[in-house]
Amino acid sequence: MEHGKITDRIWTIPNALSVLRLLGVPLFLYLLLGPQADGWALVVLVISAITDWADGKLARLLNQFSKLGELLDPLADRLYIFATLIAFVIRGILPWWVAALLIGRDLVLAIGLRLVRRHGYVALPVHYLGKAATFCLLYAFPFLLLAQGDSTLAQIALPIGIAFTVWGMVLYMWAGWLYVVQVGWVLRHTPVLTGRPVASG
Repeated sequence: MEHGKITDRIWTIPNALSVLRLLGVPLFLYLLLGPQADGWALVVLVISAITDWADGKLARLLNQFSKLGELLDPLADRLYIFATLIAFVIRGILPWWVAALLIGRDLVLAIGLRLVRRHGYVALPVHYLGKAATFCLLYAFPFLLLAQGDSTLAQIALPIGIAFTVWGMVLYMWAGWLYVVQVGWVLRHTPVLTGRPVASG
């Protein structure tokens, strides 16, 4: 198999790590909203970040790229972001409008995806801004958790968490706008198809 070739394989080590990340989402949400065990929630978030790095690294080293992996990895990122936003709003760590903006952006993208599929596209190319935005947000959340309390560590973590959140929001919305522009181009310049959608290249 050529390096980087995407296959229909399901049982791969990277996919197993992605599934592990997905299983951590309800546990993470329970720890935040149930016992409010922020320390353990932070551990789950850190493990998720490590497995996120590891599944991509192992996919390259073991040449285990798969279509399922391409779906599971961003799905896990989105679910962690969604779960964290909901929990942080409920606990008063973030204002509701921050969650509304970020979740609303993803809803717009979901609608756009349904529209481009009618024109023969499975998805549109992932932009580096979207990856950078996700990186910032997933780094912001641990710092915002550490910022809860009156300790010196909390005082140090707070401005870092806020900075990552602001940058993440700006990049997230920017990437969303670029995606909307791409959707508009597809709708204007390609015909509606009735056959099976194909991946964009």
